[in-house]
Amino acid sequence: MREEPNANRWVDEPANREWSEEEEQALRLWIALARSYVTFSRAVACKVAEYDLTAPQFGVLEALLHLGPLSLGELAEKLLVTGGNVTYVMDRLEVQGLVERERSGDDRRVVRAHLTTKGRATIEGVFPGHVDFVRGLVESLEPEEKETLRDLLKKLGKGVASSSGREDNC
Repeated sequence: MREEPNANRWVDEPANREWSEEEEQALRLWIALARSYVTFSRAVACKVAEYDLTAPQFGVLEALLHLGPLSLGELAEKLLVTGGNVTYVMDRLEVQGLVERERSGDDRRVVRAHLTTKGRATIEGVFPGHVDFVRGLVESLEPEEKETLRDLLKKLGKGVASSSGREDNC
């Protein structure tokens, strides 16, 4: 049976933009920032996949290489992910023999992550190429622009954190 067209089915007219120029500017900035982040993170994820790692796995290995052993909570904080996500990533890395977990002798609730010899060799082997790849991603910016952008993004992040009244998740 054929359905009769319904005049109220679609509303195809764009909504009126009833916001200020300042609000328009903020929205456009958010869109540009989000698109840039997605593009950048996709490029990095594709590169990291060449190392047979996911971006979170690479992040864990890189953090342990440059910071030494960390608790799973510290890793979650450094990588801006949940504790559950770190546990999942650690499970996968442990199966590959790249990391090991150890319960703290002082507080059995604390679990520390350590690189294994294989894990250290893996991250040390790919990190120089990764640095060069990321450098290439930002080569369209002049050195001063890179520093200015970094400073502005840090300022924006701190401003968002203080205006929302929280420095952590929702």
